[in-house]
Amino acid sequence: MQDVERRLDAACARAGRRREDVKIVAVTKYVSAAIARRVVEAGCRHIGENRWPAAEAKWRLLEGQAVFHYIGSLQTNKVKEVVGRFDYIHSVDRWSLATEIHKRAAALGIVVPVFFQVNVSGEDSKHGLPPAELAAFAEEARGLTGIRPVGLMTMAPFEAQAEDTRPVFRELRRLRDELNGRAILPQPLTELSMGMSNDFEVAVEEGATWIRLGTVLVGKEDNGSSEGLR
Repeated sequence: MQDVERRLDAACARAGRRREDVKIVAVTKYVSAAIARRVVEAGCRHIGENRWPAAEAKWRLLEGQAVFHYIGSLQTNKVKEVVGRFDYIHSVDRWSLATEIHKRAAALGIVVPVFFQVNVSGEDSKHGLPPAELAAFAEEARGLTGIRPVGLMTMAPFEAQAEDTRPVFRELRRLRDELNGRAILPQPLTELSMGMSNDFEVAVEEGATWIRLGTVLVGKEDNGSSEGLR
């Protein structure tokens, strides 16, 4: 974790940004509840998971101590498992999903902060809205009172050289700023969820406010230990 902080500090310095403006989501989907607890105890309160069955033990152990982020593709029929348990949903990419989250949230009397996921790279293997459809989607979503759009999310292609991901992150920031300039949503989008273990420094240089770190932070679980937390 100290190495991640050192690298993050350096990336913020290069970009002229404040360290406190970049938040880490520790992606714990491949480790146990015990390791997730160690992550929280080490000072990283934001936990990222992509399936409720795998997250349930961690949620029950850390409820009230951690902030839970749903970071994977979410099926509409799984919304009932997620809304009310996860504090943020990073992967809203279609109308049926947005409306289902809204309905579930309204039934619970809550408002769910969400990110619109955009497939900036255009890869078939990636989920997300095509960039050209983002504005129309935001226009439709503005009437859904059970969700509160806070930002955009994307996944860059895995590149051998992290620098090659820069155009993807730069474009997501441009899309956010363009959407804000059009004042489509009731409140401006302030967040950019982008950057993972392989490319988070470039993402930070391009304006990421949330980075999703798995291997580089949590490491590999081995007999109850986690290399990344040492």
